[in-house]
Amino acid sequence: MFVLLIPVYVFLFIPIRMVIAGEYKNFMERSAKIQWGLMCCVFCVSHAPAILKLNINGSNDGNIELLIFFVIIVQLNDVMQYCWGTTFGKRKITPKISPNKTWAGFIGGVLSVGGIGAALAWATPFSPWQAFFVSMVIAIAGFCGDITLSAIKRDVGIKDYGNLIEGHGGILDRIDSLCFAAPIFFHIVRFFFVENEMLIGF
Repeated sequence: MFVLLIPVYVFLFIPIRMVIAGEYKNFMERSAKIQWGLMCCVFCVSHAPAILKLNINGSNDGNIELLIFFVIIVQLNDVMQYCWGTTFGKRKITPKISPNKTWAGFIGGVLSVGGIGAALAWATPFSPWQAFFVSMVIAIAGFCGDITLSAIKRDVGIKDYGNLIEGHGGILDRIDSLCFAAPIFFHIVRFFFVENEMLIGF
């Protein structure tokens, strides 16, 4: 159900529910918005706690260290990209969408968290080199999530998704990178580091 409920059954249910209710005006736009919100904010994010259910090397210890590793890499990627970008950044990647994102920040951040990931390999099933490359993949996916959700904010004309965190926007502003990185990381671990592909508990 984890891999089927939202991307299949809920996606089918939403337009059917709208049709039965006779709601046909702006049908495509409204259903697409709901489906995109569910996919990004529920389905994609749910891959992070799903890491705890993976049976890695026959062990069912909860994988809490692996989840912490993932969150650290994603959050430090944002920090490192900001630091590299403000120090050396000149060429902007997407000036109309996220003007603070620069090539120097992106490359510096990806390489930096790659090194951090390698140093934290002891907390994962990865070798240091594997942790290095996995961390860089997470960083790239997180960057894509960041600028994609920034594009949505520009489209609807808002600065932040909320004001829950003073000076930092809402919760979604803090987990935008995680939305894209979580499913990528989950599937890397599941397909390359899980002996039995069955998910414990699902």
